[in-house]
Amino acid sequence: MKVGLFLNTQFPEGDSLPARLPELVLQVRLARESGFASLWFPDHYIIGPVQMPQPVPLMAWLMREAEGMMIGPNIRILPLLNPVSVAEESATLDLLSGGRYVLGVGLGYREAEFTAFGIPLAERAARFGESIGLMRRLFTEEKVTHEGKFYTVKDASLSCRPVSADGPPIYVAAMVEAAVKRAARIGDAWLIVNSATIDTVQQQMAVYRAALAAGGRTPREYPIARECYVGASHATAFEECREALRYKYAAYASWGLGGGSAAPTDEAMFGMPFEAFVRNRFIIGDKVSVKEEVARYRETLGVDHFIMRVQWPGLPQEKTLGSIRRLGEIFA
Repeated sequence: MKVGLFLNTQFPEGDSLPARLPELVLQVRLARESGFASLWFPDHYIIGPVQMPQPVPLMAWLMREAEGMMIGPNIRILPLLNPVSVAEESATLDLLSGGRYVLGVGLGYREAEFTAFGIPLAERAARFGESIGLMRRLFTEEKVTHEGKFYTVKDASLSCRPVSADGPPIYVAAMVEAAVKRAARIGDAWLIVNSATIDTVQQQMAVYRAALAAGGRTPREYPIARECYVGASHATAFEECREALRYKYAAYASWGLGGGSAAPTDEAMFGMPFEAFVRNRFIIGDKVSVKEEVARYRETLGVDHFIMRVQWPGLPQEKTLGSIRRLGEIFA
């Protein structure tokens, strides 16, 4: 079983990004020292007033601190991007990481992002499938000719060959049944998203395993992303992280998730009180209760790689470092 750190790279309006960047260095350094196996970065565009540095240059900047760790985005919004560009940057990051780069990809959902890039939201699934097929060919073939619905390559090669023989593994995020089946068909693993309840994931895992069996495929691993906070006390852990976590999911709600409303009440945003929304969805407590909850996820779902996001906009650095340290002790 492995644990990964899903960095928070989103900061509230008015926060100082130059002040936050050294904190990310300390988080990555502590995660590596604590035995974390992987490091992951989120990706979005035009989410102001929330501040968010872009993931690719940030990954390259932090890669030295993460030496020996698997590293990658969770996730790149693939339909917005040209697959040749993504393949080139992925091959370079694979080189820089010594073959430890993982390309996490997903469909995306924010209409504002698709409008800004001039990509119709209705084309995202078709672009996604074509992009992955083209990138795999670019990773593995000396010369590629491709004439698809959206992209054309004529007798061309990547400028930088990846270290990995088959190219970086491609992990596919999915939230609904059709997307889960797609992840089984074309992904090297299914990236389970942070916000899904354990009951939902259990149902989808049965779909995923059936689709894998039908295609005769075996994934590299079974990763799951979770919001996680490990406090010194079980009694106070949730209150310590509540406001920062709620801020994060209120932002999602305003983008069209968690109830689809930017209204200020929990019921309008999440369809229930926030405490109920958190239950069976996030992993929060002291070391004993978090260890028990991780065991429940393993037994129920068969997952073997926990990608934990332990900070959200507004959570102080000292609390974040404490949570990372305690997580490392749980997984030691």
